[in-house]
Amino acid sequence: MIPSPSKLLFLPGASGNTEFWRPAAERLAHPAQQVHIGWPGFGSTPPDPSVTGMADLVARVLLEIDQPTALVAQSMGGIVAVCAALERPELVTHLVLTVTSGGVDMSALGAQDWRADFAAANPNLPRWFLDDRSDLTARLAELHMPVLLLWGDADPISPVRVGQRLAELLPRAELHVFPGGGHDLGFTHAAEVAGLIDRYLETPFKCGHQPARFD
Repeated sequence: MIPSPSKLLFLPGASGNTEFWRPAAERLAHPAQQVHIGWPGFGSTPPDPSVTGMADLVARVLLEIDQPTALVAQSMGGIVAVCAALERPELVTHLVLTVTSGGVDMSALGAQDWRADFAAANPNLPRWFLDDRSDLTARLAELHMPVLLLWGDADPISPVRVGQRLAELLPRAELHVFPGGGHDLGFTHAAEVAGLIDRYLETPFKCGHQPARFD
């Protein structure tokens, strides 16, 4: 039986916006403690000279995984979540991944390269995350906790084909596709996302890789 988490960690994307997940988090009925993580040097979180790569972000998340924990992650945060789950599979009960690469190569999956435009619009962000090319493809089969994949069919940065690829590689994944959903669907579709997360954390996992659509 899959344990219910006693802590929920919310991980933002490259914006570092610690408010991104709050509209969904505030709608959750699940009683677990909620913790919103920020990335040093991103958004409103002050820089930390000791943070020089993705592994340092993973290390910060691992410090918070001190009890049965579900990770809810957006975009870049999804890579951190997958890495953390690989390090603490005995404590990570569930993963909720939205519009992320999840550590797979998206170049052949129709993804738009966002890095140049994002760097131009955010010149003060650390360069290391733009240069990161984490490839976790070979290790995704190690993750046996339930994984809820949330995608929008109007997201050029992480198109539905990426979610479908992750659903193929992860042993216990379920993919839900939101018509018209973009890269910020965790925020724009907060009510629907919260309902799915609540149901996912409380009900027995059912295998199935076919996308569900919400009209």
